[in-house]
Amino acid sequence: QVRLVESGGGLVQAGGSLRLSCAASGSIFSINAMGWYRQAPGKQRELVATITSGGGANYKDSVKGRFTISRDNAKNTVYLQMNMLKPEDTSAYYCNAEVRHYSWSVPTNYWGQGTQVTVSS
Repeated sequence: QVRLVESGGGLVQAGGSLRLSCAASGSIFSINAMGWYRQAPGKQRELVATITSGGGANYKDSVKGRFTISRDNAKNTVYLQMNMLKPEDTSAYYCNAEVRHYSWSVPTNYWGQGTQVTVSS
């Protein structure tokens, strides 16, 4: 099994910054893509940003230029630096990781428990 532990959420004023972290631990041979998703009350979960093991990143259009995803493969950790935050960024943010338990196994998807980000106007 694999556990993803997120940290770094909180309350911030519009225009401010937060940095989210997500550390994976457990039975890990390697991790393919890692990413951040968010879900507001009454809405579907949506992709915010993903990053491959080689560092290739993909972003939701509305966060491009404001958010930066990065990862430390040695620490099995992914980060999300969020700048110029807006009230519409308010949501629960969830970490995701595609984990291989063994060299021959297919990747398994894991989710963190979520961390709340609230941006006040």
